[in-house]
Amino acid sequence: MNESLFLFSIVTTLLYSVGTVGYLIYVVRTELVIHRVAYGFLLAGFLSHSIGLALLIGQIKQMPVTTLPQTFSLFAWAIVGSYLAFQLKFNIRVLGTFVSPLAVIFMILSSAIPGRIIPDSQLFKSFWLTLHVSTIFIGNAIFALAFCAGIMYLLQERQIKTKSFGLLYRRLPSLETLDSLNYVCLTFGFPLITVGLISGFVYAGAVLRSFWHWDPKEILAVITWLIYAVLLHERLAVGWRGRRAAIMAIIGFSIILVTFVGASLILKGHHSFKFG
Repeated sequence: MNESLFLFSIVTTLLYSVGTVGYLIYVVRTELVIHRVAYGFLLAGFLSHSIGLALLIGQIKQMPVTTLPQTFSLFAWAIVGSYLAFQLKFNIRVLGTFVSPLAVIFMILSSAIPGRIIPDSQLFKSFWLTLHVSTIFIGNAIFALAFCAGIMYLLQERQIKTKSFGLLYRRLPSLETLDSLNYVCLTFGFPLITVGLISGFVYAGAVLRSFWHWDPKEILAVITWLIYAVLLHERLAVGWRGRRAAIMAIIGFSIILVTFVGASLILKGHHSFKFG
C-alpha cells in the first residue's frame, strides 16, 4: 500500500472511530447536536473511504477484493454507506451506535492483516465479477443493519418483559419500529444477494468452466441465502414478526461473518486468501 492509500486508510479509521465515540456519548446524553457531530464524522469518514477506494481501484485496475484487507475495507465502506442511506429514510439515530463499531472493527482488521497485491488480470475485470461483488457486499451490509436491529429488538424486548426501564429503554426505538427496519432490510438485502449469487455462478462458469465447485464459501453462501429465504417466506406467508425474525436476522449475519472471514482465511478453496 502506497503512502496516499495508507493515509486515507488511517484518516478513515480515525473518522469512523471519532464518530463511534460520538454515538456512544449520544446514548448517554441524547442531545441532537451530539448526533449531528457523530453523523458528520461518520459521513466524513465515508467520503474519505470512498476516495481511498477510488485511488486503490485506479492503482490495481480491478475490483478491490483480491486480498483480505481489501475485502474488509470494502465491507466497512458498504456498511457505513448503507447506514447513511437508511438513516435518511428511517432516522433511527441510535442505530449508529451499533453500526459504527462494526465499521471500525473491519477497518482495523484491514490495516492489521497483511496482504499482497494480486497482479493485474483480465479475470478480475469481468462485468459478472463486478456485479457479483457489488451486490453481495451491499446486500450483506444491509443485513448487518438487520443484525443490529435484531440485537436492539432483543434488548428492548428484555427490558419491557423485565420492566427494567433503564437508560437503553429510553434510547431504543419501539419494538414495532425495529421490526419494520428488520423487514425493510430483508426486502432490500435478499434480492441483492440473490443477484450476487447468480452472477457469481455465471462468472465461475465463464472463468472456471463450471458453475459449482463445492467451494466452502459457495456452500456457506447458499446456506446463508436459504436462511434469509426462509425468513422472508415466513414473514410474508406465515406472518413471522418480532423475536423470531430478530433472532433469524442475527443468525443469518453470524453465518455471513463465518463465510466472510472463516471461509476466506481458514478453509481451502477458490475464495481462500490463505491458499488461493
